[in-house]
Amino acid sequence: MQEIINRAKELLADGTVVRVLGWRIGDLPYNPEPSYFETAEDLEANFVYNGFCGANLSKYMIEGSKLEGKTLVFLKPCDTYSFNQLIKENRVVRDKAYIIGIGCKGKLDVEKIKAQGVKGILNIRGAEYDGPADTLTVETLYGEKTVPYKDAMLERCHVCKGKDHMIYDELLGESTDTKDADRFEEVRKIEAMSPEEKFAYFQSELSKCIRCNACRNVCPACSCRKCVFDSTKFDSAQKANVDSFEEKMFHIIRAFHVAGRCTDCGECSRVCPQGIPLHLFNRKFIKDIDEFYGEYQAGADAESKGPLTSFTFNDVEPGVTGGRR
Repeated sequence: MQEIINRAKELLADGTVVRVLGWRIGDLPYNPEPSYFETAEDLEANFVYNGFCGANLSKYMIEGSKLEGKTLVFLKPCDTYSFNQLIKENRVVRDKAYIIGIGCKGKLDVEKIKAQGVKGILNIRGAEYDGPADTLTVETLYGEKTVPYKDAMLERCHVCKGKDHMIYDELLGESTDTKDADRFEEVRKIEAMSPEEKFAYFQSELSKCIRCNACRNVCPACSCRKCVFDSTKFDSAQKANVDSFEEKMFHIIRAFHVAGRCTDCGECSRVCPQGIPLHLFNRKFIKDIDEFYGEYQAGADAESKGPLTSFTFNDVEPGVTGGRR
């Protein structure tokens, strides 16, 4: 990790950038926070990059693009898809960012560690950036526990899009191929359900929603200057769901709004305090778009038009969905 800090300090010192966007040590060993750094001293004392730095920093560059001077931002391979998509939508300014593509060995989900019966966590070793990403040693109030690194990875890392960065100014570190699952397996399981089973499944999951807006706030594709759910015209601004209809529609409407632009970064599910698998809505749209219009990955570049924002005479007709699940 020191190599990363040293490079950031060099870019600050020579005036290439005026600030650094990275991850700050959090209040818990598994809870680093996205943060700006403006001094070498702050970087040395508080910058961190390890297996728990899952936050996609692309969205923070929307505001970063408005600041004076250039910002150094660290992007993992999957984050670069989001950054490209934001360039395409004119939400970030490429020239205001100095991008270091940083290596990734898969990011961790502390809830998966807890799900294995680990309680009273004091510290976690084995999540270091320069470690082998093999085994986590968890220090607890009740002694040490070990957890295989792969068993604690975020769901999105098991269906990783690849270890290549789509956009960068320079690269630091190497990435590991962590893919060991089918990206659309869970979607197909839901598609195979009866209408009644689907309704019951989503009713059960979405009933957990507390309308904290964490999914919307973290999502790089949710970048409207004024969100419809903040509008006082529709009686839906910043409040908890008042009935089951509103409970469902918040997430369904949001999924429609990001369809064709979602890069499947998984941030919505990562930050959900209720553990709702919100990424499945987006992944269903991605699967259908691939089948109807040909394989398409949002954010793979910063120029091409998406299938839902361009028209060809070969486009499918709306009725094609009639016999589908």
